[in-house]
Amino acid sequence: MFDCDVLVVGGGIVGLSTAYALTRRAPGTRVTVLEKEHAPARHQTGRNSGVIHSGLYYRPGSLKARYAVRGAAEMVKFCAEWGIPHEVTGKLVVATSREELPRLHALVQRGRENGIPVRELGPAQITEYEPRVRGIAAIQVGTTGICDYGAVAARLAEASGARILYGAEAVAVDRRAWGVAVRTADGRIVRARVLVNCAGLHCDEVARLAGDDPGMRIVPFRGEYYELADPSLVRGLVYPVPDPAFPFLGVHLTRGIDGGVHVGPNAVPALAREGYGWSVVRPRELVGTLAWPGSWAIAREHWRYGAGELRRSLSKRAFTEAVRRMLPVVEESGLRPAAAGVRAQAVLRDGTLVDDFLIREAPRTVHVLNAPSPAATASLPIGRDIAARALAHL
Repeated sequence: MFDCDVLVVGGGIVGLSTAYALTRRAPGTRVTVLEKEHAPARHQTGRNSGVIHSGLYYRPGSLKARYAVRGAAEMVKFCAEWGIPHEVTGKLVVATSREELPRLHALVQRGRENGIPVRELGPAQITEYEPRVRGIAAIQVGTTGICDYGAVAARLAEASGARILYGAEAVAVDRRAWGVAVRTADGRIVRARVLVNCAGLHCDEVARLAGDDPGMRIVPFRGEYYELADPSLVRGLVYPVPDPAFPFLGVHLTRGIDGGVHVGPNAVPALAREGYGWSVVRPRELVGTLAWPGSWAIAREHWRYGAGELRRSLSKRAFTEAVRRMLPVVEESGLRPAAAGVRAQAVLRDGTLVDDFLIREAPRTVHVLNAPSPAATASLPIGRDIAARALAHL
């Protein structure tokens, strides 16, 4: 009767780590993964900056804090065991004005509460780490690293032993007392005892297909990147001091595993869930975003922040100015456009930006409704959490 025990919708790193955890926690469990693209990690997983986050920023005791700290160490170990390119580089978080110093000091305290080694630096010490970076103070975090998350996802897919169906978009869900049946866009029917929704940018839509009210809406934010024409300007990873009112870290510099240096991202509203440029508009998805009361609440409360992000999106000069606060030597001509990503940000009806990972359960179903950064870093412990919840429904 059943094609599998657990059916995972979504072949990004969270869905694949869940499949991996299921087959390790309960050998013999039959797992199928539905992925609408023709390969894994085509969206958030494969379009981020490749950073293994330390867990510095996240509220102590939150899922993000616990899973990022644990996940960072596990991700380094996983990459080493499977021969996936990675490096523990450390990073600098740099204050460029006195107004940022209280927030920088708060980060020091938060890092220590999360058990992360943090070293405070003055201007001369900043130059020792990054000769061309300028700031009045900084903190150095030694446990941050970089890796290739696309390669990690591919290895998880292979090592899980799960049956993975590519080009299989879930378009209908029939949930009964005995289990679930999912119909794909090409007409296939897959029956399972339990459904796990790891659909990322489309997770709220899949929840509604299953008959559940997720109580939130995914509002997509595009993160636009440049890359340094001269990557020798930066040795490692350099971040600004983030604004704690937003889940975005600001325009930062990231030396990737390939040796190039990404600059970004900003955070602007996307006109489609997979809107990787201003020209990508999907009217149905845009109307859905605009019809959500939380979208307008965000606009009213944070319009000044949003205006600055839009300005940096539409003006390369403005983007360069933001970078020059930390890296004064960079010129507008020294930035080359790079591929953009889209963040699946869960927003509540009142406009609250969901700050932590959000996992909700329903009969024979587990929904992962908010898993933006640092989800890739934390994917191994998140996968175990989701797997345990799914197995409890069997």
